[in-house]
Amino acid sequence: MKRPSFRTFTLALTTCLIPLSQAFSQDDSSVAAAPLLDEEVLPNYHYEYIPDFTYKEIETRVKAMDHEMSFELNDRIFSFIQYFTVRNRDYTKMVLARKELFFPMFDETMAKHEMPLEIKYLSIIESGLDPQIRSRVGAMGLWQFMPATGRMYGMNTNSEVDDRMDPELSTEAAAKYLKSLYRMFGDWEVAMAAYNCGPGNVRKAIRRSGGKKTFWGIYNYLPRETRSYVPQVQAMLYILNHLEEHNFHPEDPTYVVEYEKIRFDRALSLDKLAELTNLCVSDLKTLNPAIKNTKLPESNRTMALRIPKSKVPYIKENLAWLNDSLNNAPTVLLASNVALMSVEDLAQEIKQSGTIYKVRSGDVLGSIAQRHGVSVTQLKSWNNLSSNLIRVGQTLHINSGMSGNIASTQTNAAGQTTYVVQPGDSLWIISRKHQGLTVEQIKRLNNLNSNNIKPGQKLIIG
Repeated sequence: MKRPSFRTFTLALTTCLIPLSQAFSQDDSSVAAAPLLDEEVLPNYHYEYIPDFTYKEIETRVKAMDHEMSFELNDRIFSFIQYFTVRNRDYTKMVLARKELFFPMFDETMAKHEMPLEIKYLSIIESGLDPQIRSRVGAMGLWQFMPATGRMYGMNTNSEVDDRMDPELSTEAAAKYLKSLYRMFGDWEVAMAAYNCGPGNVRKAIRRSGGKKTFWGIYNYLPRETRSYVPQVQAMLYILNHLEEHNFHPEDPTYVVEYEKIRFDRALSLDKLAELTNLCVSDLKTLNPAIKNTKLPESNRTMALRIPKSKVPYIKENLAWLNDSLNNAPTVLLASNVALMSVEDLAQEIKQSGTIYKVRSGDVLGSIAQRHGVSVTQLKSWNNLSSNLIRVGQTLHINSGMSGNIASTQTNAAGQTTYVVQPGDSLWIISRKHQGLTVEQIKRLNNLNSNNIKPGQKLIIG
């Protein structure tokens, strides 16, 4: 009786040891030609372990949490915990990837206004921590301010800049608004409900409930969307404090780039600023999400820009030169405008009209350009540089023929000395080309109201 069982066991074991082929579909036409046991292919399972949990387990964890706001588990909150940990885990993972960008700033703002730190989870439900997200009704930013409410708290909007997308301004405004709602209703849950549907709807719900003053007391009388709003905030509060229990492990969190604010006091283009400072445009856009189309208009010229801290010393050291050069449009190189010449002709031209400069320790393109009275754009063009990076010992060709003053400076019949603006020129560069001449003198001699000039323009310089 035991021998057949032993044979069955041996056969089963042998079968299990046969290498498995790659899984295939029945309608895959190529599978017939593939040898079944050609090579060992390990099975590849694409699944994610989602831990089971019970209402009682969640309730125990909630009771052990340290939180300032009222938080008592019920079926509604539990259903949203299930939703964000089981059915829509991707949303939770997206939030985890972004939270380090904003949570430290949220905590600082809430602490400053003496508010519960748990209020920050409201932004997750409002925007998914996306500072540039727009709702179907026109609300914008991390805290989803409507235009009118934004203006009440000093956030203005125009075609180029929307302050509601500024993380710091909108968080400060949200804290003030929520605190005023708390003073109005005396309950943080009710204040969050009023943030979502407006204080008028909350007052109406309080009247219909017979004067009850808690969120769950007026729950059935609130708009449908608001009934889900506060439970979702509380579900996220629980989940982000119990990530391991639900197998959430942030793999690629995004951290904020350290920055300082610098005021340029002029209209400018982020593209041009990036070109002059060797910054990445995408970094500037990420740090300054309120700027819509990479252009800071004249109406917002006093807006301070967030600049990566690594570039702050260079920008402060060269602020005067940068301010002047920011007037020029970003350099656009078109292949059709590039004149081709042989290496021999190019070498001869440099020999006749150019200067060779060897980069020394501490040099940057801005200081070299200033020393030779040319622009950074010209230096990059003459040396085929795609960025502002240079290295010690590198040889730079400076085309003195293009930067000299002989051909572009003339004396007219009235005895005035005039200068014809060259490509890449700015008032600051022109002043450096002529000893004793300042930008203000050029503007006064030519009745200029701004620093804007264009190639071919004739300027009086003496």
